[in-house]
Amino acid sequence: MQDFGFYFGLGWDHIISKHALDHLLFIAALTVIYLFKDWKQVLILVTAFTIGHSLTLALSVLDVIRFSNRWVEFLIPCTIVITAVSNFFQKKFTPKSVSINYFLALFFGLIHGMGFANYIRFMLAEDQRLWSSLLGFNLGLEAGQIIVVIALLLLSYILIYLIKLNRRDWVLFFSTGILIFALKMTMERIPF
Repeated sequence: MQDFGFYFGLGWDHIISKHALDHLLFIAALTVIYLFKDWKQVLILVTAFTIGHSLTLALSVLDVIRFSNRWVEFLIPCTIVITAVSNFFQKKFTPKSVSINYFLALFFGLIHGMGFANYIRFMLAEDQRLWSSLLGFNLGLEAGQIIVVIALLLLSYILIYLIKLNRRDWVLFFSTGILIFALKMTMERIPF
């Protein structure tokens, strides 16, 4: 149980820390198009991201797949760029129009999972319980993401319902800020 708690904390820190800007930006880009009333959809969305993240993390830790760390670190901000840009094409915010986000969350979760895999592979000792450690990490990641999502949904509620900011303007403004940060990260991480 001690391993579980340690890895839960590691998963939590992986999303709730100053070093988690790329993950925070990705989660923000995914969720900015939703309102507080859409919380169930958003919960499914972040869980899809965690599933993708967990899958590549497990496969990488088990040494089934390996990718160049330089390329993965480059691809992570690319996923943020693509997600932020996709927000510019959202006009009506209907469940059908935002359904692409489920695919983005799952698929890009695969890439984000590879980013942490090399680090966690070295942390897992031979005598530790791999599945309990991975479960702890992923539950910590999920808990952290849910906190971030709740904060973003509350912010959007305040801006859209209380301050009466136009929803589309909010999405475009926030997505533009995310895009600027993500483009900077992308340029800094070009692997060649």
